[in-house]
Order: sequence, then C-alpha cells, then structure tokens
Amino acid sequence: MKIAVVGGGIAGLAFALALHRRGLACEVYEAAPEMKELGVGITLLPHAVQELDALGLLGELEAIAIANRESVFFNRWGQFVYSEPRGRHAGYALPELGIHRGRLHGVLWRAALQRLGAGRLHTGRRLQGLSLGGRDATLRFHDGSQVQADLVVACDGVNSAVRRHFFPEDRVRYAGINTWRGVTVHKPILTGQSYLRIGSIDTGKMVIYPIVDNVDGQGNQLINWVAEIRDPAARMNDWNQPGRLDDFLPTFAAWRYDWLDVPALITGAQQIFEYPMVDKDPLPRWRHGRVTLMGDAAHPMYPRGSNGSAQALIDARTLADALADTPADPEAALERYEAARLEATARVVQTNRTLPPDFIIMKADELSGGQPFGRIDDLISQDELRAISEHYKQVAGFSLKAR
Repeated sequence: MKIAVVGGGIAGLAFALALHRRGLACEVYEAAPEMKELGVGITLLPHAVQELDALGLLGELEAIAIANRESVFFNRWGQFVYSEPRGRHAGYALPELGIHRGRLHGVLWRAALQRLGAGRLHTGRRLQGLSLGGRDATLRFHDGSQVQADLVVACDGVNSAVRRHFFPEDRVRYAGINTWRGVTVHKPILTGQSYLRIGSIDTGKMVIYPIVDNVDGQGNQLINWVAEIRDPAARMNDWNQPGRLDDFLPTFAAWRYDWLDVPALITGAQQIFEYPMVDKDPLPRWRHGRVTLMGDAAHPMYPRGSNGSAQALIDARTLADALADTPADPEAALERYEAARLEATARVVQTNRTLPPDFIIMKADELSGGQPFGRIDDLISQDELRAISEHYKQVAGFSLKAR
C-alpha cells in the first residue's frame, strides 16, 4: 500500500512517524522548498506530550522546552483571578511544555529523516490538484510532477488544498478577532514557568509564556506572547505578515503592573507577526474514497485552548493504529478513524468558540462590570472557576478525572 501524506507539518510528520513505528511506509510531500525552524511559541498539553512520547521524542523535547508549572489568569487591571498547577505539578505523568514551534518541527523533521530516510520526504511539492480512481488517487503538483497513491492523507493546514477540492465553497470563519505574535528576550515572569492569560478579547487579551530558558546566558528567557483584540468592524489580518505596533499597542499601553510591563514586553520583540483568529465549521465527513483529512485540514480551531497540536497528534496515532489493524482494507480503516475523531474534534471546535479557558476572565469581567474589584472571591469562588477549567479539559481530552 502506497500512502501519500500531503503536508510536512506537525500532523504530517507525526503521522509518518506513527506509520513507521507500525511497520508501514509512506511518502511525505511538503510545499515549502526547504525545512526551516520558523514560527513562534506553541504549548504542548499533557495529552499532546503523551503522543510525542510514544514516538520516542520526549527526551529531546524536554531538553529544549520549558515545563509549565502553573496557569494564571489576571484581568486587564493586573488583578489575580485564578491559578492552577499544570503538567506534572498537577499530577499528570507527563509535563505541559512551552516550546518554539520551529524547534518542535525540527525535532519531528530530523526524526523523520533518520527513520524514514531523506528519499521519502519531498520538499517543494505544492499541490495543484487531485483526482480519484476506484482504489487510488492521483496528486498533481505545481512542479509538473504527479504521484499515484493507494491512500492520501491531507495534512496541509487551515488553507488545505485537498479540503478545498472536496468543499470548494469552504471558507474560514472570522469572528472579528485579530492577533499579533512575537517573542521577546525578557527576565523570567512570576515563577519562570508560568503560563499567563491577561484580560479578555473584548477589551484586549494577552497570552504570555516562556519557550526557551536562559536564552542569553544571563538568566533571561525567550518569552512568547500573543495579543488578541476583538473588533467586528476590523479587517481580517493576513497570515505571517509583519505586524504594526500602531494596530494594537494602544490597547495595551496602560498595562503596567508590579510584576510585568506589558508594553515593554511587546516593544522588546525583534519581529512581530499578525494572524487572524479563525476556524472553520465542522465538516459532515472527511473521507472521500481513498482520501481523508487530518489536523488543521480536518478541524481548524481557535487557538484559545492550546489544543490544536494535541488534536492533530491524536489524529495521527488513531489513523496509524487503524491502518495497522487492517492494512488490507484501508477504506475500513479510514471509516474507523473518522468515526473516532470527527465528532470529538467538532466538540473542541465549538467549545473553543463558546467556553474556552479564558472564559474564566470573561466571567470575572462580567461580574465586576469590567472594572477593578476588591477580591475575586467576593464575585465568584475558586471552585466555580475551577469548574470552567475542568469542563474544557474534559472536552479536550486531558482531564485527570477522566483517566
């Protein structure tokens, strides 16, 4: 069985490695002309780390990442709302890791090179079109080459060409939320292992966490930050374009606290990128003959729960297991994969829209009228806020109570 993987990102490489671990071969076709360690930060929740550990990558990842100790929520006035331990500090067997996305991609790419061999990783192969046969599919690339495969797995991201082929009217869903991202060399914030959410998207929100420790030999860290603003009248940002401070810094100009100067953190970044916060409505199906979708190509979701990578990694393991169970019947394997993952990921997409983790701050703002308060416990108990967090963990699949 010849398996073609369209896209060499997190989902595509994890799937290729999972297949190799089960004795199945594949070919990976990546649009980029070469692999570069690009991007900003990403958080790997314990259920994502579990999948990477199963691929034998945990030791290498822990050596270049930061294990989060706590998740802490503040309102835009810098007042404490809620905190909870994370990863091993919360009782999980595995850590929650903050890591540079490019470094994570590099670990996956090098593992694929070593295990699959360079001959199975094809760069500069941007998909132009595909056609289905009765028991195969043909891929056509912009360089004029064609590939025939018994099975095609599309891991080509939120703007998936494969998804667009089967759903030509499919569009991203933009809810008026734009984001700007950067990394800044900065002294450790709070514990130095703290994942921070400050404010809410209605009045401006910051997500801040470290991704590289002692980056300069002087004890400073590389801090990843994301600024989020909701404005229904705003134009949707483009992907990976250089961000302009004038577009968002005024919202955060007064965010100076005893423990953090947010404007200084933002202006200290060497480079800023803009992104829209978008997702897509869940699809009725992923499989079309011998072709299926995976990761962001299947279920792009708002990055409000650090959960996109985890769901992609679970996809990869689930389909690899299904194919290993019935290698002579790939269509049955595709059906089992879809049955296991389509509705589960749709629930995460919907929850990221309505009750993401930062709903904790939104609830505090609602109860305080968006103004400073005396004590958070006078408005809502920590147990009630913990219930919001627990609900998200259950939907996303990493609740300790469900294990």
